[in-house]
Amino acid sequence: MHSSVNGPGVRYVLFLQGCPHRCPDCQNPETWDPEKGETILIRDIIKEIKETRYLDGLTLSGGDPFLQPEEAAAVAEAFREEGKDVWCYTGYTWEELLEQKKVPNAKRLLETIDILVDGKFQRDEADPELLYRGSRNQRLINVKLSLIDHNPKIYQEG
Repeated sequence: MHSSVNGPGVRYVLFLQGCPHRCPDCQNPETWDPEKGETILIRDIIKEIKETRYLDGLTLSGGDPFLQPEEAAAVAEAFREEGKDVWCYTGYTWEELLEQKKVPNAKRLLETIDILVDGKFQRDEADPELLYRGSRNQRLINVKLSLIDHNPKIYQEG
């Protein structure tokens, strides 16, 4: 799927199946059940993305990409070879991902993405004016800078 609201520019958005968060008013509740969806080979996803013209970036969404961190990282790594940026949406917080208790292989995926949109969507924090996120509790984190000292650095567009 192509989008211009899941990060800057025209993006290829890969929706991964499975989500434990089940946020009220989720825009993709059909991705919650990890047993649904369709199985697609990683090489086929990479081929399709690389054959898509005029993309500015890749966005991993879902569901929650951190339920499939190895697979999501493989796709992200291949896309970065094209010189494009990678964004990732997750219901986990930056701190939970670094802790690696809930998501044991989070680090590999973190190392392959540029911007992380973290935190569950919260209806009482919803704000349609926010840039690239749905609720005020969610953060746009510059992952490369944040991995240096493990403190989240907020992304500033421009």
